[in-house]
Amino acid sequence: MKCPYCSSDNTRVIDSRPVDDNTAIRRRRNCDDCGRRFTTFEKVETIPLMIIKKDNTRERYDRSKIEDGVLRACHKRPVSAEQIGKLVDEVETEIYSRADREIPSSDIGELVMDKLKDLEAVAYVRFASVYREFKDVNTFVNELKKMLDSEDK
Repeated sequence: MKCPYCSSDNTRVIDSRPVDDNTAIRRRRNCDDCGRRFTTFEKVETIPLMIIKKDNTRERYDRSKIEDGVLRACHKRPVSAEQIGKLVDEVETEIYSRADREIPSSDIGELVMDKLKDLEAVAYVRFASVYREFKDVNTFVNELKKMLDSEDK
């Protein structure tokens, strides 16, 4: 590993430890030539996950889009940032555990709604209203009835 300060190849690892739930390794390194220390991170290289949008275009998976949608749905609701992070982590784990490297955005939306339904009812309805593009009040009421019926069982 080249030193970022003097570009010497003469560096050595002085400490290694796992980070991010054991998905990466943090290495502290020392340059033997200039004596400076720096940190590197080592992660497994994966094939990028592609999302198939409603119009059949494809784009690279972006965790922040899920976070933004869930944050908007949970706005002014009793849901902590930790709970939102955990929900997004669970969704991300499920989509990365699939064998497919291309996933329809509709599958991700359904995963998020399933998780939100268990977390907070109002946030679920907010997310569903945007995700399912309710055209009128009747479709909104029908979704609420489905939710209430599933809670009664």
